[in-house]
Formats: sequence, C-alpha cells, structure tokens
Amino acid sequence: MDITLSEIYEARNLIKNLTKNTPLYKSKYLSNDKTDIYYKLEFLQDTRSFKVRGAANFALHLDDRELNNGLITYSTGNHGRATAHVAKKLGTDAKICISKNVLNNKIEGIKKSGGDVIIYGNSQDQAKEKAVKLSETEGRAVVPPFDNKYIICGQGTIGLEILEKLPNLDSILIPLSGGGLISGISYLVKSFNPECKVYGISMKKGAAMYESIQKDKPVLVDEVDSLADSLQGGILLDNKYTFKMVQRYVDQIVLVTEKEIKDAMIFAFEKEHFVLEGAAAVSIAALLADKISYLGEKSAFVLTGSNVDNDSFLRTIDSK
Repeated sequence: MDITLSEIYEARNLIKNLTKNTPLYKSKYLSNDKTDIYYKLEFLQDTRSFKVRGAANFALHLDDRELNNGLITYSTGNHGRATAHVAKKLGTDAKICISKNVLNNKIEGIKKSGGDVIIYGNSQDQAKEKAVKLSETEGRAVVPPFDNKYIICGQGTIGLEILEKLPNLDSILIPLSGGGLISGISYLVKSFNPECKVYGISMKKGAAMYESIQKDKPVLVDEVDSLADSLQGGILLDNKYTFKMVQRYVDQIVLVTEKEIKDAMIFAFEKEHFVLEGAAAVSIAALLADKISYLGEKSAFVLTGSNVDNDSFLRTIDSK
C-alpha cells in the first residue's frame, strides 16, 4: 500500500479552501452514562456530502493542462455533484456519467453544481464504461469515486478532524460502499489508535464490499433499490486499494435492513432535527437495531450526506 499519513496531512492543507471542517455534535439522545456519541456532520459540506473532500484532493493533483481539458466521472449521485462543484470552483467543467437508477434529486443537484449529466446504462459499472470512453476521446481526467489514493486521502481528512477533538476515540461507525471513505478514515484512526474499533455499515441488499470480503476477492453484485441508494454500486473487479484496506483496518461490517434504515432516518429527523439520506443514517440504524457489540466511552458516527429527495423523505417519515 503506497498511501501514507503525510499524504492525508497534505490533503488537508490542499483542500482547505474547497471544503469545510465540519462540526462534531454530541447526541444527547444516543449518549448515555457509559458512552458519549458524537456525530461528524459531513452533510454540512457545500455539496451536502463528504465526497467533495476526495474530489477536491484528486483535482488539485492535476496539472493545469489536465484541468483545462475538463473532468469526467461516474457516480451514484454525490460524487458526481462533488466533482461538478470542484470543477466549477477551479474554473473548468465536468461531465458526470450516471446510470438510469440515479434518483432525480441527485441529478438536479449535479446540474445545479454545474455538471453536464450523461445518463447511460443500468449500473454504476456501465456508467463507468461510458466515462472511460469519453475520457479517451475528449482528453478529460477521470475522477474515480473511491479506489484512488488521492480520493482516499481526501476522505481521510475526516479522521484527522475527529481525532483532533476526540483523541481517545474508542469506536467509529462509517457508512460503507466502495470503501474510499472508510479506507481513509480507518487507516488514519488505526495509525494513531490501533485499539479503536472501526465498524463499516451497509445495507443488507447489494452490499458489494461485504460480499467481496466474504468471498475474499472483489465480486460483482446486482444493484437493488434501497433507501441507502448512495451505497449502491460495485467495488471494481480490479480494485487496487479499498478492498485490501477494508480487510486490514475495518474490524466488522454490519448490515442493516430497509426498515432499520427508515427507522434511523425518522429518529434523526424527530430527535436531532437532521434530514439525512438513507446512506447517512445507517450507523444510527445499526445502533438502534442493537447490532453494535462495543462502543466504549467515546464513539463517532460519520453522517455522510443529506441529498435526499424531499417527496421520498416525507413519505419515509410519514410511513412509521
């Protein structure tokens, strides 16, 4: 593995003008006499998700010629919006390839951030094929959504911000999809505190990283409808970084059901007054469903995004 702590520190300095150091917020509803639980509020980024960190770090490692040629990526929504946002801030443009499964609110978010949306195929893998072809014909730099060291280091800056405020962290719960987020944070956290327990949380259906870990190699999974739509997509059969990093640094992967995700979204709204997309609520879901074996005295939950369709969210809240 050729990712180093110094590269995560470098990423923090590099992206500081394009990202926010988001707050840690103690939950009085989840905390108790044994455990203080803190939320890392990544949904307060300008793009309403953590993805801007990795996209910014990747783009800022391109030279002027590469930037001028424009960016392109494939996404289930939040990474596409982040890439479009970063491109606009850096004075270039971005094309975002998405599958037919991406929800309309995510598409609108990409467009509002300045991205040119291209809808292709029925999965993120097929959208990737389109992005790669366009990159070859147009000379655009492909911004990977997760399996890239600049992306991983950008997301790892979240871990730096958490440990600066909670140096004696006992556990951390992180949504898990392709693994870029959890790889960066878990590597950073384990480097300073090997005893900190790292949980990766995903939805029960279509959890590509979980299935890959079970088979001890990257595997393909079918994308299925889920409230945690941002966690959809594969991990790439030629995965170079995140599969091995999850194997090494993540202590346990926990899967939550659709009902448990829904209950967590409702809890976050009614108790904390947070509007979270399903993918951001999975850590809360795991705790409420009593699926977390150990938290310790201090635990952090990374709340990754709030890019949820208003109508869908209201239907979810009303369906309790």
